[in-house]
Amino acid sequence: MKPTPVRRILWVIAILIVLGLLMAGLARAQPVQVTDDRGRTITLPRPPQRIVSLLPSLTETICALDQCHRLVGTDRYSNHPASVQKLPKVGGGLDPSIESVVALRPDVVVMSVSSRAGERLEALGIPVVTLEPKTQADVQRVLVKMAQLLGQPDDAAHKVWRVIDAAVSAAAQSLLPEARNARVYFEVSRGPYGAGESSFIGETLTRLGVKNVIPASLGPFPRLNPEFVVRANPDLIMMGNRSMQAAASYPGWNTLQAVRLQRLCVYGPEESDAVVRPGPRMAEAARIMAQCINDKMARKTSAAPPAPPQASSTKP
Repeated sequence: MKPTPVRRILWVIAILIVLGLLMAGLARAQPVQVTDDRGRTITLPRPPQRIVSLLPSLTETICALDQCHRLVGTDRYSNHPASVQKLPKVGGGLDPSIESVVALRPDVVVMSVSSRAGERLEALGIPVVTLEPKTQADVQRVLVKMAQLLGQPDDAAHKVWRVIDAAVSAAAQSLLPEARNARVYFEVSRGPYGAGESSFIGETLTRLGVKNVIPASLGPFPRLNPEFVVRANPDLIMMGNRSMQAAASYPGWNTLQAVRLQRLCVYGPEESDAVVRPGPRMAEAARIMAQCINDKMARKTSAAPPAPPQASSTKP
């Protein structure tokens, strides 16, 4: 009995499905190799299926590549996307609980170069990959490295990067004419520590078309004397709400133009996480920053006169 055309089609479909499954199995069985930020080449017999991430930006990078399901644990600060909040937390990224990490039976642990856990984990036979993005170019590079580690084609990373880069460009194009070239001070944390031109935050500010008052010569995140900010007298200030509480006590704070004109972008915890992490949410950070710059620089606010200097007594 000759097979009918319908049966032939069904046979072809069945064969294609089997071949597809075989190819997928072979892909999963292929060894993966990646050179990390220590310059070490790590080879795994197959793409890792159980990953512990000890850096929020790496956690977000794995998820941006649509591989969140491979995560079995993270550091306590990894909180995006929401699905990772349910995962076991193994402590801080710099000094995690080694016992907690080992108990999760990871195929690999990804972490920052500065983490102190790498050597101990490697001594226990757990592969470690260190990746630490610090600039926008690093974000793109780490996307490619992570795709390689996950056994994905480089094009998967390039597609994610193109979306990020296009969104940053769109945020820059959204800036109002009156907001362009505004002089901005971005305080990363109390100290005060600021984001310089050479930091990834500074790179975003430059792409948005505003001026950073902290020159690249001071480094990416220099600790500043509050007097530096007073002398710079920025048009607009960005910081987290925790930094704002401390900044209010800086000498000369109330004399700043940005304070008198209420040009303050004060970010809550969720926005701060997006803005200060060098990772795939860089596009979201650019949108958040551009929106606040537009809002504050377009606002018609009359400057309140600076507070008169207090009389001070000097000893003869």
